[in-house]
Amino acid sequence: MIVRPSLETDAPALAAIYGHHVLHGFGTFEEVPPSVDDMVGRRAAIVERGLPYLVAEDAGQVLGFAYAGPFRPRAAYRYTVEDSVYIAPDAMGRGVGKAVLSQVLADCEALGIRQVVAVIGDSGNAGSIGLHRALGFEPSGVGKSFGFKHGRWVDIVWMQKALNGGDARPPQGPGIGLGAA
Repeated sequence: MIVRPSLETDAPALAAIYGHHVLHGFGTFEEVPPSVDDMVGRRAAIVERGLPYLVAEDAGQVLGFAYAGPFRPRAAYRYTVEDSVYIAPDAMGRGVGKAVLSQVLADCEALGIRQVVAVIGDSGNAGSIGLHRALGFEPSGVGKSFGFKHGRWVDIVWMQKALNGGDARPPQGPGIGLGAA
C-alpha cells in the first residue's frame, strides 16, 4: 500500500467510497452521495489551499482517502484544520486509515498547523474514534443529537490533536488562507 497525493482522476473512487458512507453510515451527515463532479470540486477546493488531500492505494486501487480542510472561515482559525478520513468498506481494519491519516497529520505539521480537529459522526463510531485516539487525538466533547439520519438522532464526537507545540507559543507564518469572512 502506498499513500500519495490525490489526483483529479481519483474522483470516481473518492465518490464511491464516500457515497458508501453517506448511504450506510453516520460518519458524515450528508444523506445524498455527491457526484463524481462534486468530488472533483471538493478535492480542488482543498488542494488549491495547499492542504493535503491524500489517498491510500494498493495495486492501482484506491482503498481510502483523508484530507485536512479549513475548520472555519474566520481568520483567527487559520492555524486549525478539520480532518476527514473515509475507507472503502472492504479495506476497513487493514491499517488504511492509520496510514493515510498519519500522512495528513505529518503534512499539516510541515505546514505549521497548530490544531487538528476531528468531528466524528456518531458516538458509537468506534473505528473512527479508535483511529483518532491511536494517532494522539484527545476527546474534546460530545454534541448530543446534532443530526438526524437513518431514522435516529446522531451525536458528534469532538477530538483534537495539537501540532507544532499547540498553544504553548505564538504561531509562526501566515497559516492557511481563509479569506476575510
